Amino acid sequence: MRQSMTGFASVAGQGQGLQWLWELRGVNGKGLDLRLRLPDWIEGLEPQVRVMAHESLARGNVQISLKIGSDGAEGTLRLDHAQLSAVLEAMSEIEAQAMERGLSLAPSTAAEIVGLRGLMTSEAAEVDQATFKATILDGFKAALSQFTEMRRAEGAALTTILTRQLDEIADLTARSEALAKAREAQQAERLRAQLSRVTDTVDTVDPARIAQELALIAVKSDVTEELDRLRAHVDAARALLTETGPIGRKLDFLMQEFNREANTLCSKSGDAALTQVGLALKTTIDQMREQVQNVE
Repeated sequence: MRQSMTGFASVAGQGQGLQWLWELRGVNGKGLDLRLRLPDWIEGLEPQVRVMAHESLARGNVQISLKIGSDGAEGTLRLDHAQLSAVLEAMSEIEAQAMERGLSLAPSTAAEIVGLRGLMTSEAAEVDQATFKATILDGFKAALSQFTEMRRAEGAALTTILTRQLDEIADLTARSEALAKAREAQQAERLRAQLSRVTDTVDTVDPARIAQELALIAVKSDVTEELDRLRAHVDAARALLTETGPIGRKLDFLMQEFNREANTLCSKSGDAALTQVGLALKTTIDQMREQVQNVE
């Protein structure tokens, strides 16, 4: 199934006194660029996350982050004696300097002192790293599944849009062909009138030179090849949309070819109506190319 390169997923969980949150965010990119923000204390986590991501993703700039914190459960409180000693010494120095300046400070209570940051620490239960790692990897698997599902949903929507745009390009190509055929009679009449003016004002005209110039004009204004290639590109793009696996780069290359043929069609049109259709083609192709940038 077709995938977009944009997506988001978030999966949370908890265990062993810790809570964790996986977040995945993806935007378009030329290749697969994984940017990981993971805790470094879980041994071997990053390589496994990269392997799992590469198995599911082919293109896109993807940010993968894991946040871990306490689950809020109370652990055993312990007094940090070294910190308490430092606090008491600091308080003694403050009181001494205050007395030298004739200042009287209110006495501090034990409750106030114990409430100072860093004096009381919580001894959390020791984490079984292997078990915890397995738990959060299961969470990552769920987040990755959610992420790819969102990319598939957007990919399906993109396929619908691209199919509609290909239909429009095919229709504009058919209109261009009809206008090009109608233009042939007008061009022939215009050339005859121009040739008549030339022969009326020039005594001797080289018939071979006239034939050569007419042939050159006909070649320069012929858009048959451009229209044939546009139809071939439409067929190729439709075939790509039915393939499995990444097709974004192939589609992007086709869009360059579409644009090249539309530009040549406009430059060779020599007709206002045909030029207008050529410009409409260019607009549709540009819009389609913007959508293609998100296809994996």
